[in-house]
Amino acid sequence: MSKQQVKIFDTTLRDGQQCPGAGMTLENNLEYARLAKRVGIDIVEAGFPSASQLDFKIVKLIAEEFADDTNSPIVAGLCQLREQQVDMTIEALAPAIAGNKAMLHVYLPVDPNLMQASLGSYADQKDKMLEDLYRLVKRAADAGLAVEFSPEGYSRMGDNFDFVTDTIRSVVSAGATIINCPDTIGGACRLEGEDYFVEKMKKHAAIIREEFPDKDITWSAHCHNDFGLALDNTMNAVFHGPATQIEGCFNGIGERAGNVSLEQCIMYIKHFGENNVTERSFYTKAKPDNLQVISDFVSEHMLPRQPHWPISGENAAKHSSGGHTNAIIKNPCAYQPFDPAEVGKDISFIFGPLSGGNHAKQIIETSGYQCDDKEKQAIAQHIKDFFQDRRKGVTDTELMTAYFDYRTPMKITQFNYVRKDNEIGLQLEGKFFDHPDRFDATYQGDDSALAALSKAIGEHLVGIAIETYKSESLEEGVASKSQSTIIVSYGGKHFTGVGEDHDIEVSALKALVDAANQAYIEKHYMINTESAAATA
Repeated sequence: MSKQQVKIFDTTLRDGQQCPGAGMTLENNLEYARLAKRVGIDIVEAGFPSASQLDFKIVKLIAEEFADDTNSPIVAGLCQLREQQVDMTIEALAPAIAGNKAMLHVYLPVDPNLMQASLGSYADQKDKMLEDLYRLVKRAADAGLAVEFSPEGYSRMGDNFDFVTDTIRSVVSAGATIINCPDTIGGACRLEGEDYFVEKMKKHAAIIREEFPDKDITWSAHCHNDFGLALDNTMNAVFHGPATQIEGCFNGIGERAGNVSLEQCIMYIKHFGENNVTERSFYTKAKPDNLQVISDFVSEHMLPRQPHWPISGENAAKHSSGGHTNAIIKNPCAYQPFDPAEVGKDISFIFGPLSGGNHAKQIIETSGYQCDDKEKQAIAQHIKDFFQDRRKGVTDTELMTAYFDYRTPMKITQFNYVRKDNEIGLQLEGKFFDHPDRFDATYQGDDSALAALSKAIGEHLVGIAIETYKSESLEEGVASKSQSTIIVSYGGKHFTGVGEDHDIEVSALKALVDAANQAYIEKHYMINTESAAATA
């Protein structure tokens, strides 16, 4: 089985930026081109030089940067079949000509409806079009540029098949080496039979091969996604047609519903390029491990990417279902068609209503705390109850907040204290260590309620001591709440607790409970990394 490279023609900077809201600054255009080089793109269509001075500058700067870089993509510029535009495109790409890095991409409508709408009276001058095509393509080819020709609206050519054949003959005679057959309006479907654009590509390729046996012509496909068929149409042009080049944009951006997604094409060819259906196997020179980076760049600087977008979307390697999570923890490909690491992506999990104990256990232990198999289900349920209104899931940080709530030895709902003579009475409603509902204690001496609570906690956390304590009003006025901050030492470490209440002393009691709870959880439930390493 012979191997055939499929070249990647990236038009994100041209067709992608034609999409409303997708335009970028000059600097971001240059940065994108560098990312395309990292991915291993063969051709970057840097823009439409005659559209504006800025577009001209962008194309020229990219051409200058890639001119002498043997590992960089070829730089292409688009133009209409107009002499001034052709000359401006040649000028913009001039820095890359000497290194054979410059390509002029010219197009002409061939869809009858598009011809009338775009060309006016020129649409009826087919002989003049053929003359202009030959003359202007030869002008670019003689200047040292590679030339790609696109019969715009190719998939809707209708009765214009012979005219399209003539346009292709004309440009090939003039020196064009790439014929791009676009589904410009995104309406092609394999169910069209003989009218399907891939079938017409095969016929045109056979005609040109017979008439120009000495010419090495590359056939390319450029498909839009109006019916959601861009990937299917593009891959059909390769696997069942003559295309050895595909054109599209990262994240599928572009006019209307966008172009074919290049990351999807690259991964499609990587995983299905070797097959028993065709006589050839296909590959690209793209580096998939850089796909996530360039996709993220497009999402940030051009158009936001949908979370469920295939290959590179935020949810493409994120899981929440308990059964899925349990399996993926053991095998990354259990619920993934490919290992996300292939595209530079990490598998991630979000804990939600359908998550299970293994998911909770994985996050908790990754965070450095204990979660035994016998208690993982109870902890998972506690997390769900703690965030019962969060149907869309919780972050790992939020999950750990619920875990700490599960572990906390003190959950006090009401603080009461009474001073009488030389005695302090402390009454706590709620859980206090091994007292599940209420704790009462009386202490002799003239200490404060805070000191009394510290003694009570010290009976369970031997050696805990208050290091610093301060209280302050949160607002002006006598009705303001007080906020207390307490730092305790325990086991050679310090823990900071914060409490708020209108009663300044109660705010201190809350702060102490907060700090002591942290100390207790770390003492009893943090994984001892040193001993774990020694055991391993």
